[in-house]
Amino acid sequence: MDHYDSQQTNDYMQPEEDWDRDLLLDPAWEKQQRKTFTAWCNSHLRKAGTQIENIEEDFRDGLKLMLLLEVISGERLAKPERGKMRVHKISNVNKALDFIASKGVKLVSIGAEEIVDGNVKMTLGMIWTIILRFAIQDISVEETSAKEGLLLWCQRKTAPYKNVNIQNFHISWKDGLGFCALIHRHRPELIDYGKLRKDDPLTNLNTAFDVAEKYLDIPKMLDAEDIVGTARPDEKAIMTYVSSFYHAFSGAQKAETAANRICKVLAVNQENEQLMEDYEKLASDLLEWIRRTIPWLENRVPENTMHAMQQKLEDFRDYRRLHKPPKVQEKCQLEINFNTLQTKLRLSNRPAFMPSEGRMVSDINNAWGCLEQVEKGYEEWLLNEIRRLERLDHLAEKFRQKASIHEAWTDGKEAMLRQKDYETATLSEIKALLKKHEAFESDLAAHQDRVEQIAAIAQELNELDYYDSPSVNARCQKICDQWDNLGALTQKRREALERTEKLLETIDQLYLEYAKRAAPFNNWMEGAMEDLQDTFIVHTIEEIQGLTTAHEQFKATLPDADKERLAILGIHNEVRQLVPRRDQALTEEHARQQHNERLRKQFGAQANVIGPWIQTKMEEIGRISIEMHGTLEDQLSHLRQYEKSIVNYKPKIDQLEGDHQLIQEALIFDNKHTNYTMEHIRVGWEQLLTTIARTINEVENQILTRDAKGISQEQMNEFRASFNHFDRDHSGTLGPEEFKACLISLGYDIGNDPQGEAEFARIMSIVDPNRLGVVTFQAFIDFMSRETADTDTADQVMASFKILAGDKNYITMDELRRELPPDQAEYCIARMAPYTGPDSVPGALDYMSFSTALYGESDL
Repeated sequence: MDHYDSQQTNDYMQPEEDWDRDLLLDPAWEKQQRKTFTAWCNSHLRKAGTQIENIEEDFRDGLKLMLLLEVISGERLAKPERGKMRVHKISNVNKALDFIASKGVKLVSIGAEEIVDGNVKMTLGMIWTIILRFAIQDISVEETSAKEGLLLWCQRKTAPYKNVNIQNFHISWKDGLGFCALIHRHRPELIDYGKLRKDDPLTNLNTAFDVAEKYLDIPKMLDAEDIVGTARPDEKAIMTYVSSFYHAFSGAQKAETAANRICKVLAVNQENEQLMEDYEKLASDLLEWIRRTIPWLENRVPENTMHAMQQKLEDFRDYRRLHKPPKVQEKCQLEINFNTLQTKLRLSNRPAFMPSEGRMVSDINNAWGCLEQVEKGYEEWLLNEIRRLERLDHLAEKFRQKASIHEAWTDGKEAMLRQKDYETATLSEIKALLKKHEAFESDLAAHQDRVEQIAAIAQELNELDYYDSPSVNARCQKICDQWDNLGALTQKRREALERTEKLLETIDQLYLEYAKRAAPFNNWMEGAMEDLQDTFIVHTIEEIQGLTTAHEQFKATLPDADKERLAILGIHNEVRQLVPRRDQALTEEHARQQHNERLRKQFGAQANVIGPWIQTKMEEIGRISIEMHGTLEDQLSHLRQYEKSIVNYKPKIDQLEGDHQLIQEALIFDNKHTNYTMEHIRVGWEQLLTTIARTINEVENQILTRDAKGISQEQMNEFRASFNHFDRDHSGTLGPEEFKACLISLGYDIGNDPQGEAEFARIMSIVDPNRLGVVTFQAFIDFMSRETADTDTADQVMASFKILAGDKNYITMDELRRELPPDQAEYCIARMAPYTGPDSVPGALDYMSFSTALYGESDL
């Protein structure tokens, strides 16, 4: 080795013939080293606002040499001498050499005087020593030495490029493809590698050097012409330049790692925030739907007609079959999302999610409970109303029928009663009129029941709130008023008839008295006449006249007799028509009731199968969720099979709904063939769907927790056994007292003293942050394994941001947009507060408080 080489070279590199000192005498290599080392020094000195032009001249006073060491080490050297004398320059160079030696570099035969004197070879040797120590020494890949490590890094990065074969730091780089491959591997957008040709080294080299300088901040340390024109390029120059790529890209690698960590954390936060937003929206929508639906169910203002009420029943059926089931699923999904979110928050070391005011799970459960409470009485009210309207329709029709019959009967009766036919009647006619009036009075008395029935029906229609009661009442009143009038007219006519009869009877008595007195005289007269006219008396004419008169009187009675005959025939014909009609109505009603009975039996047969099936499935799901057969994946698979079988059962529920609709449309209100109502089945079905979904979600969350915390199957079984032991009612949850007993059995010191109560309250706040009053198995395993979580922390995220910020205490928007994906960069920008530290610049953002807020230690 030449006298100016340091011993440290051999410490860093394996001794190779490449390092023969005599090779430095090659002017081409010296020229390459001058350019490369000068550019390398300037890449650091420019950070201090200066540079060198001539490597052996500009370091002679030791000032820029000391400054170079301060920049690349980040440390302060001893205060330099500012004098111009040789002694001052030697002192400064010695301070630089002493600093190099303090970093574990044994300098051999490199003296300050030779540097001050401008010895080119000594100066280049010293700079190489500095490059080795500060740029190459720390490069290590799989415990290799620095040179081997750098070479291995190059080989790995260029391995995908078939026309690149890096075996050394000289001729392997002559065609320039190695440099281009390194750039393309890390920044593919900077070079169109496919257009490069191996037989055009100058273009390749210049492309690499230009791109590195422009985009990677690596100055040109080599000349393409020198490398192409030299049989074997200088190894130190190549290594120096390649080490700049390593540091540029390893820094990028470090930044990429930091960015990946931040992206991972932000992705978790964004996912959690999305779940929170989804929960809030779903909760808000569900509560709004409940708020709108409850008044509809509370509205118990009846409709006036059967048709309108049956439409209400149809609307309610649609609500239970079409509108409510999706909301049941939404409520279940809401609870599943909430539980999954809380699990993810716990596993990612985030605080529990607290929904906004009024949107807690308990608030939704309370609102849902109110909904089901008003819903519970609504269908019963509808059916009672339909029964009432059915009764009302029947009564109204009955009222109209009886009123019409009565009004037809009374038609003309008042005019008949007002007749004064008795004024010109004979006594026999009066007696006939009286007989006729007595018959009318009997008929009137018989109609009294009908009038009372009409009044009673009207009264019942009023009591049942019949919508058309005013017209019914008016008609009824008219009938009653007419009836009272008929009664008064009937009495008045009787009195007139009786009075006339009495008068005529008196007259008739006088006639009789007269006749009694005139009889003897008449007899005498007749005898006289007979005697006087014996030959002239012809008895046959008188007899004929008598017979004729009697016959004429008989003939006069025939029209009335014929009228009576026709009336009797009319009644007979009407009866002959009504009887078959009644027969048909009875037959039809019998058929309808037979059909209704078939509907009852059909519904009952299905309901008696479906109801127990739902109950059995509920019990089986409950057993799967608490038993410890197989792994969690086995349980999950088993539950998914159950879910599939349950979903496949839906057509049977739909068929039962169809039968139920037929029953309601047929106005069937009872069914002795089953104890299950459609509402029982609906509620059971909804509970079954909710239970299977919740149970699957619980097992999924248990798998998440197990995997995140590394819990073995044996530990999981132990947790389940302890939990099940104290879950006395097999509800799948532990009440506070059950949980307390469980903790005591596990060795927790929780007494009834104030200290023990305080400790238990603290634990309950962990396992039941939403104060629901129960501890789920998920919360239980979270608590039992809480210390084993391996998650990112706020400090780690802060350190990652610091890397992206280039060790600054703040980060800029441009840096965020350059280092992170667009959506995550904007996510940070929108949430980071302005940085207010003393070193702040315009647009600086505070990543420290942001990192803390990500983990809930302050508000975002």
